[in-house]
Amino acid sequence: MIIGYARVSKDDQSLDSQTDALSAAGAEKVFADKISGSKRTRPELDRMLEQLRDGDVVTVTKYDRLARSLKDLLEIVEVIRERGAGFRSLAEDIDTTTPAGRLVFHVFASIAQFERERISERTREGLASARKRGRIGGRPPALTAAQKDEVRRLRDIEQRPVGEIASLFKVSVRTVRRVGERE
Repeated sequence: MIIGYARVSKDDQSLDSQTDALSAAGAEKVFADKISGSKRTRPELDRMLEQLRDGDVVTVTKYDRLARSLKDLLEIVEVIRERGAGFRSLAEDIDTTTPAGRLVFHVFASIAQFERERISERTREGLASARKRGRIGGRPPALTAAQKDEVRRLRDIEQRPVGEIASLFKVSVRTVRRVGERE
């Protein structure tokens, strides 16, 4: 049986293109998660792995839908292999049911891991370079120092409701609660 697995990172993202491609590839059943790939516990992935039988082929549109790290990908594909099933990725044309497919799988997985590490390295280098030039990355503060003082006064001295303060300053309730925590 061809079993499909689809994943998107956020609830507002659509699984449609993945499920359509998996159906076109002959997937009789499709398991789908809306959760970050960096999270190892993914309910539908775990359910799929539990239900695998000898001869099944787990199919994904791209192998990064299955895992975000080489280690995780290799572990999941090993679980699939232990259950007597194969792994197939449509975009990379990888099929571990053949010796050549297993070789290509390991080469592609290593290259993808290398590329993720290079991106991370370049990002760190860029941030360090920007810091040397006096630029600070990240999101600008929602409140100025004077506004934070006023929030503290309204919240702690006047005991005004947090929601009212948040509306007044056009920020979230969480922002109002955080004022004073990390300072």
